[in-house]
Amino acid sequence: MSNHTGVAVGIDVGGTFTDLAALHHDGTVSTTKVLSVPADRAQGVLQALDAAQLQAQDIAHIAHGTTVVTNLLLERRGAPVVLCATQGFTDVLELRRQERAALYDLSQHHAAPLVSGPQVIAVPERIAPEGVVTSLEHEGVAHVVATALAQATVCGAETVAITLLHAYGDPSHEQRLAEALRLAIAAQGLALDVVASHEVLPEIREYERMATTVAEAYARPAVRRYLAGLSTRLAARGYPAPRVMTSAGGTLETEEAAHHAAALALSGPAGGVTGAAAIARALGVSRALTIDIGGTSADVGLIEDGEPLVERGGGVGGIPIALPRVLVEAVAAGGGSIAWLDDGGALRAGPESAGAMPGPAAYDRGGERPTVTDAHVVLGTIAAGKWSGGVRISRDKAVAAVATIAAPLGVSVERAAEAIIATADATMARALRRVSVERGVDPRGIPLIAFGGGGPLHACGLAERLGMRQVIVPPHAGVLSAVGLALAPERRERLTSCVVEAEAWSDASMSTLLSASASALGQGRSHLEPRWWLRARYVGQGYELDVPVVPGDPVELVVTRFIARHEQRAGFTLERPVEFISARTTLSSAPWPVRLVRPVRSGDIPPQVDDGRAMTRTVHGDAVVRLPDATMRVAPGWTARALEIGGWLLEQT
Repeated sequence: MSNHTGVAVGIDVGGTFTDLAALHHDGTVSTTKVLSVPADRAQGVLQALDAAQLQAQDIAHIAHGTTVVTNLLLERRGAPVVLCATQGFTDVLELRRQERAALYDLSQHHAAPLVSGPQVIAVPERIAPEGVVTSLEHEGVAHVVATALAQATVCGAETVAITLLHAYGDPSHEQRLAEALRLAIAAQGLALDVVASHEVLPEIREYERMATTVAEAYARPAVRRYLAGLSTRLAARGYPAPRVMTSAGGTLETEEAAHHAAALALSGPAGGVTGAAAIARALGVSRALTIDIGGTSADVGLIEDGEPLVERGGGVGGIPIALPRVLVEAVAAGGGSIAWLDDGGALRAGPESAGAMPGPAAYDRGGERPTVTDAHVVLGTIAAGKWSGGVRISRDKAVAAVATIAAPLGVSVERAAEAIIATADATMARALRRVSVERGVDPRGIPLIAFGGGGPLHACGLAERLGMRQVIVPPHAGVLSAVGLALAPERRERLTSCVVEAEAWSDASMSTLLSASASALGQGRSHLEPRWWLRARYVGQGYELDVPVVPGDPVELVVTRFIARHEQRAGFTLERPVEFISARTTLSSAPWPVRLVRPVRSGDIPPQVDDGRAMTRTVHGDAVVRLPDATMRVAPGWTARALEIGGWLLEQT
């Protein structure tokens, strides 16, 4: 990857805090937390580096998790796009899958597509699975190019997206149109980029492929500017250009990341699950649920076989992005989530957040509305006084804010605070069930890895709601996402379409496809190790499962693996043929060689326990433990034991 004798730095820019973790070659980890700068995320990165006081020449690499793409899609601030689609299929983004936004609420509507109306250009061509039906002629190409460039000028588009029917199997028409567009753009000196669907997502399903391609085109200009600006500002101080975390759990160099904007949609949360997986492997845990509770949201994940579970699909702001991603279920239940009463008088928490500015009322930065953090301050689980990140907690401000909820409910401030926390816990517990139970995983037999500033506070309550009896609070819990970013390997991904029934595919053909995919992806990257998965399903099914495979495996063995995985996931098997949809290839470097397991030192065991007891390796609930960058609550009936990696294992007694 990089120079393993230097310092690996991970920087996670969140909605409230920017976290930095520095992994030194001797196995030690140093961390820093500063408030984010919402108007200039790059400034938060620079401030974190300044606070960490790292020498630029000692840094091997900087890995960065960014919410740029997430924010662009949520706030609809991306660049205008012109879309070229097969004639007769220009309304695919409007039609979606013809499902309702809410089954029993006819007033609910899906989010508007990112491009529509005159910005969608019909292309006179058609390719069917059996071959070309309508050829793309020279006159048609010329007309589409002229129309697209004229429309781009009118709407101020920075990108032209091309999504033609069945281009996952035969991209010839897309390639021809893309080449013509690029030549015309260069000849006219225009500042336009061209994005083709076979380069972004060469898989079946026209709607998902078109939506993902348009999302890439929509976000790419802003991502390119952000990363270029950040790299320039880092270089001015002697720092290396950052690697960027992808949704799939690996990092890309800046220039390459700028051309894979859609793959960055879950950049930050993926770092947290990656860090949790490293902790799980160090402890010999193969399966676990994870929850990262930050200032703005709570992100839930699943670890399988010591690795973050990677799936296809998902989306942001109602926009599907059908690329591989670390499974993360995000809910608006962070520490900054604002508590409020709806029209029926019911208590809610979120989705609106106080963010970094003004932040929770307890921060005394101008916030007045009650948040989950304020509720904890009222109950004493977050202590008043100075905290990391330049934050000073005011209990008086928190009490005044929570009182605005307590008064209309006719309860005490303490009772209102308990209700706010319970409301947030209920939201997070539902997300944990969706990630586990809906995938055939019984949460009662696995641990919960809780991190982020609020994870250790809510862990016992969440575990009890799901019947879980073990909680792992990792070292550096409050900044574990940044640790995961620093640990994350360099990784490249490639998808290859291969719609074929297993019975019709020879062992040699499968091995040739896998080997060719790795060769195309790995040119000049011999230091990266390949891994492969085949996306498989029963014929006629509407969903697929990823099955691990290596060149040389018999097709029959891969089918057997699929059947076993399907039974584990869905609880049944079918007497039907199996077909393969696509192959996924990754090339990854080794993770950063940090020693996570090390002897306990006195500084690893926080002495601040709420009843004033001296430093101890075992804490019995009800107790509160002040961690360096978070707070851990040991609930009644639970016992916490310090681990050799510096974290804690909580068990229900």
